[in-house]
Amino acid sequence: MAIIDVVKYQTVDGELCHKFDSDDLRMGTQLVVHPAQTAFFVKGGAICDEFTAGTYRIDTENIPILNKIINLPFGSESPFQAEVWFINQTAKLNLPWGTPHPIQIEDPRYHIIVPVRAHGQYGIRVTNPRIFLETLIGSMGAFTSEQIEQFYKGRIISALNSLLARQIVTNGISILDINTLLLSMSDSINEQLNQLLGKYGVSIIEFSIMSITFPQDDESVIKLKNAKDLAARLRITGRDVYQMERSFNVLEAAANNDGAGGQMMGLGVGLGAGMGVGNAAGNIAGQYLNTNPHVPPIPQSAPTYYLLIDGQQVPNLTTESISAYISSGVVDGSTLAWTIGMSAWLPISQIPTLASLINSITPPPLP
Repeated sequence: MAIIDVVKYQTVDGELCHKFDSDDLRMGTQLVVHPAQTAFFVKGGAICDEFTAGTYRIDTENIPILNKIINLPFGSESPFQAEVWFINQTAKLNLPWGTPHPIQIEDPRYHIIVPVRAHGQYGIRVTNPRIFLETLIGSMGAFTSEQIEQFYKGRIISALNSLLARQIVTNGISILDINTLLLSMSDSINEQLNQLLGKYGVSIIEFSIMSITFPQDDESVIKLKNAKDLAARLRITGRDVYQMERSFNVLEAAANNDGAGGQMMGLGVGLGAGMGVGNAAGNIAGQYLNTNPHVPPIPQSAPTYYLLIDGQQVPNLTTESISAYISSGVVDGSTLAWTIGMSAWLPISQIPTLASLINSITPPPLP
């Protein structure tokens, strides 16, 4: 094969790395590294000498690591074999992402578990070319630009499942209103993704959540909307007015009931009924509204817990809520928890009433 006199690569938009096609090189070959590129000589899977932007004449002095492997005599122009890798450090932008399956997240305000999906886009840039190349050579035997993109995209999606759930819980806002926080959530997740992916020599830039969606006809979503409507009515009318409205609804239901209807007919509604109507109505309302003052005591409610998530206390969580957080990856056995009667915070795995939740969580069925 022909001896290569010049080794260079013109970066293709969006391509993160390129291996020079020929490995027939010699001392004296010219190496051209363009701006925003880093070049490496690789021999037998070992990453040797590194070159930043510039033009170089290959000799034994500027490839000391490679020369120890090939062991060419000084001044030799004999051909040798080695790979030349070019790493592109310009950003690759507008890459789409989306959750492949719904994420089961408990609404932090109304405590109803809802399946949600999310999608958006991100950019990726190589920040440490040597670590980036070590990751590729160590993790992927043969790869194309598309396979490299999928390699990192898979790790991003895997991390997003727990990061999204954690963001929703931390913000404490209903899933129905979560789209108002997409910008701040995007910035926070961008920072956390960079902490996770820094070990691969890349950074995520301009990560954005474009939308968080849920099936409108799902039973849990319908329950969530009803809970929000009820809360809004209570805020607008006040609890006393709402309870009075419910009382009239119960009386109406009683009037439509056969047994209760007979009692209403027996009231003698008319001009001569007088105060008896009110008394009788009150008696019937008492039957349906359970206004008897001698009611049995309210059963002891289940304990609620505080969890320490991302340095913040999340209060009033039931065991069902905590189980949902474990399923979605927001918390695990090492997460600190506290409830009334405990003298100190303890990991979930050391609290008998919660430890069983860790072992009871099973993975979802295979797709």
